[in-house]
Amino acid sequence: MTGKMFFVPLAAAVLISCGGGGGTEKTEKKVVEATPAPAADPATLGTIQGKVAFTGEKPAPKVLSMDATPACARMHSGPVYAEDVVINANGTLKNAFVYIKSGLAAREYPTPTTGVKLDQKGCVYAPHVIGVMVNQPVEISNSDDTNHNIHPMPKVNREWNESQPPKGDLKVKTFPKEELPPILFKCNIHPWMRAWVGVSSHPFFAVTGEDGTFTIKDVPAGEYTLEVWQERYGVQEIKIKVEPKQAVTADFTYKG
Repeated sequence: MTGKMFFVPLAAAVLISCGGGGGTEKTEKKVVEATPAPAADPATLGTIQGKVAFTGEKPAPKVLSMDATPACARMHSGPVYAEDVVINANGTLKNAFVYIKSGLAAREYPTPTTGVKLDQKGCVYAPHVIGVMVNQPVEISNSDDTNHNIHPMPKVNREWNESQPPKGDLKVKTFPKEELPPILFKCNIHPWMRAWVGVSSHPFFAVTGEDGTFTIKDVPAGEYTLEVWQERYGVQEIKIKVEPKQAVTADFTYKG
């Protein structure tokens, strides 16, 4: 009898603990996954194309002095020139960074998984100017037989400073925040080494090459502010209108 009297309240306690006695019911939280923005209709996209010209007196090329580091000097048979201003044979500027500054609708663009390469070769960064999207890998290599020191100087992203041994392992870095105009990269061992990395939240940017031209494809139709940045001469901007399935020409001119 004693055993039965003890068993009944224990069973009741079990029922209450499992919610059978009318206690507070637990509610399940539903996880809602973000839906990526739909792909744009090609019929609504256009192209921005143009050139970055240079007029006036050309600045004298500046020779980089590598005498303090004989290992670097030996890598070159002749003088090496600074790339802060590179005027092409056709009177245009190389290494100008062109991008849509404003006017884009608010949306998230997929981050490319393919990295953009930045090499240290002949004690010079190559290329001198590159562009990546937010969180896109920057693949930094050292092709030289000497140590280098990679030191970006961002104003928005986190600053870091890392050495890289001769022909050392690839360093893969990302930048989580947009930073335009571009970020300066230095080498603390070789003070003449400079490069620039533009970090964009969208894919609508380009860097001029040896003909000074640029092309930005698959731009949604609309009105935009287009900006160009040049290391020595600063920024310029113009207003443009992109029409579906058409190319709009946007030229810039810097004066020496």
